[in-house]
Amino acid sequence: MVIEDDPNCQEILQNVLEESYNITVVGNTQEALLLLMDAPTTYSLILLELELPDDACIEFLKQRSAQSFLQNIPVIVITGEGDDNGCYKLGADEFIRKPLNSPDVILARCEHTMALYESKNLVQQTEKDKLTGLYTIDYFFEYLKQIMPLDMGSDRDAIVIDIEHFRLINEIYGRGVGDQILSQIGNYLQQTLATLNAIACRAGADVFYVYCIHQENYGDLQEALQSMLAKVAKVNNIRIRIGVWQYVERNLDPESWFDRAKNACDRIGGNFTNSIAFYNSGLHSKHLREERLIRDIYDAIEHKDLKVYYQPKYAIQGDKPHLRSAEALIRWIHPSLGFINPGDFIPLFESNGLIQMVDNYVWNEAAAQIRRWKDEFDFTVPVSVNVSRIDIYDPELENKFCNILEQNKLTPNEYMIEITESAYSDNAQGLIDVLNSMRSKGFHIEMDDFGTGYSSLGMLTELPIDILKIDMSFVRNMEKHEKNKRMVELIIDIAKFLKVPCVAEGVETESQLQTLKRMGCDVIQGYYFSKPVPPEEFVKFIEKEKSLWTK
Repeated sequence: MVIEDDPNCQEILQNVLEESYNITVVGNTQEALLLLMDAPTTYSLILLELELPDDACIEFLKQRSAQSFLQNIPVIVITGEGDDNGCYKLGADEFIRKPLNSPDVILARCEHTMALYESKNLVQQTEKDKLTGLYTIDYFFEYLKQIMPLDMGSDRDAIVIDIEHFRLINEIYGRGVGDQILSQIGNYLQQTLATLNAIACRAGADVFYVYCIHQENYGDLQEALQSMLAKVAKVNNIRIRIGVWQYVERNLDPESWFDRAKNACDRIGGNFTNSIAFYNSGLHSKHLREERLIRDIYDAIEHKDLKVYYQPKYAIQGDKPHLRSAEALIRWIHPSLGFINPGDFIPLFESNGLIQMVDNYVWNEAAAQIRRWKDEFDFTVPVSVNVSRIDIYDPELENKFCNILEQNKLTPNEYMIEITESAYSDNAQGLIDVLNSMRSKGFHIEMDDFGTGYSSLGMLTELPIDILKIDMSFVRNMEKHEKNKRMVELIIDIAKFLKVPCVAEGVETESQLQTLKRMGCDVIQGYYFSKPVPPEEFVKFIEKEKSLWTK
């Protein structure tokens, strides 16, 4: 764009530039601003006459510095004077002196100025996140590495800020509102950085990293960001979580600082009583152990360090208990760490999706074991296997189970599926559809841990279940607390109402067995009969059961 009121200069510049560029010529800054506002990205360069009437050149440069859509277009000022009249301070990038009798100089300065701006814009695009104005993560870490040698004398913290369930904002209010929130957080952090002597970046869609002077308390930061969020999004479970690693260790790389802060942040996911978490040495040891388990699970499956144990279930109504079925339970015998408690690795793998791999391993091992017992003893022990919440969303779930049965020549009656009650609350209708389809194939569905989840009594009539399992916490305390006893009685009554068998877990004493029998419970499992045992030890239950048949 040429902004020039002298027709002779207009003609000269047009003749010089039109062979290389598309030219727009205007006689005043008002017309120029209107064209630029309509299509700012159309123009790569502005040639601006200094001696426009009423100091219009100076006013244009002032407006350019105040308008973000103009700041990325370089300006060359055309002047016949020796003094730049303050144009450099106002942001002019280059000058062309009159008389305009050197076409090569004019072209060279235009090309050079545009090339410099293209390089500058390219750097800015990769350096700064467009939405928030904060550093991109790559530049953030690069700058940290550059300033580390200059910053050894001060205590510093690494902070991770995460918006929990941020996707709900986009789903409920639209992506525009989500972008608005991210932009506001970016602006707030930029305003706050100076007081914290900090730098920050947008590290992910809804995650921010901050490196700052050590602070004892980050409550004000969390509350300010949460308040900002609440003004826009009226959704209760969307909140700001902050993870902090205080006094970062300079002998580690910056990526490790924020890995640890993020680990602290992740540990309070879903815990709405605490929005700020600090990384410590104990957490570090636990984190390292978990990272090792994640790394070693692949070898554990390949080398069969994962063992499937079986806990017998006994039918107790009648003169004598008899073996009814068994539950498959996973155990990990690590070659160097020894026995690993399932409570240590199952929640870990549920949180990162690896539980699917473990579940598939158990499903196949259990089916193969049922087949071996059938072939060796001419005796079927139906086995129930656990299905994790994440498995339910696998579109191939039904096909996987059908293929397992086909490969091992089993029927659905010999292979049962356990799903925890809480899984029904995640996506009740979706789960109902999946399980109804599986039941149509003959599979039996057990609802595990009943009484600890969130199923409404009305929903119970709709849920596709064939067996109801009472959680062991009620059974263990039913002789100590009347409320627990009444809860067990209530669950047994619900099972009778639904006309499905009831299984009690965690039975350890003769007294508990007799109490459950009087209440009308059908099946029990627990240490009273046996702890979970490897398949070679489970054989004794099969042999004992078969011997009863011959008497």
